[in-house]
Amino acid sequence: MARIAPERMAEESAADTLYAAFHGNTQVPPLTTSMPDLTLDEGYRIAAAIHARRLANGDRVAGRKIGFTNRSIWPIYNVDAPVWGWMYDHGVQDIPGDGAIPLPALPEPRIEPEIVFGFKAAPSPDMDLTALAGCVDWVAHGFEIVTSLYPGWRFTAPDSVAAMAMHGALWVGPRLAPTPERLEALTTCGITLSGPNETLVGHGVDVLGGPLVALQYLVGQIERMPDAGPIQPGEVVTTGTLTDARPIAPGQTWTTKFDTALVPGLSVRFT
Repeated sequence: MARIAPERMAEESAADTLYAAFHGNTQVPPLTTSMPDLTLDEGYRIAAAIHARRLANGDRVAGRKIGFTNRSIWPIYNVDAPVWGWMYDHGVQDIPGDGAIPLPALPEPRIEPEIVFGFKAAPSPDMDLTALAGCVDWVAHGFEIVTSLYPGWRFTAPDSVAAMAMHGALWVGPRLAPTPERLEALTTCGITLSGPNETLVGHGVDVLGGPLVALQYLVGQIERMPDAGPIQPGEVVTTGTLTDARPIAPGQTWTTKFDTALVPGLSVRFT
């Protein structure tokens, strides 16, 4: 009978712990508390094990999310590299016409204004930005709701990877044609995110040089997760927050405004 290496047993145990936390909407200590030498690649193996459990439980893939592409917020979250994780169909929805969004029962939820791409063809790592843009079916502005399975949003990059890149839900605004002018505007644009008693400012270029560049980065990183496979037609990818993420609560209204008419802003109210 083949023996399982101790490190793989530890990864499977970590996957069990995080999977239970996801389904119970509970928090656990960062994995690096007991696995201080955890690497990004080990984090991706744990995420792959969680993904397998979710698929076996009936979840269906909707797409991928890229996290921590905004380098200006790395020091806030104690990370030094972008990460990616899966999104599932039950958590990816269109923003309703009245803007009312039920806030999921997630630990320490935060809002992130992002640029979202939908795909009509599978991109490959050897593509330049022009070829990559040719795979895009539509582009949209949306809000990702991120969550921390670790108390106080304290973790390392490998912890984040293992926790499916902190994804909770994605709410997508109107889908727009990916014209060259609009794709260029995604990089050069500025955005304001306004909520209760505060306004944050961000720029498209903050996201690894632009959302399309962030997408290119993701395509080159997918293979770090075992058996992940390339992005497929019909998948949705959200490319990272344009501002810092902010805590949210029921009853709050959050709005965005871009400095270009090519990307409309959004207004949502959490119920």
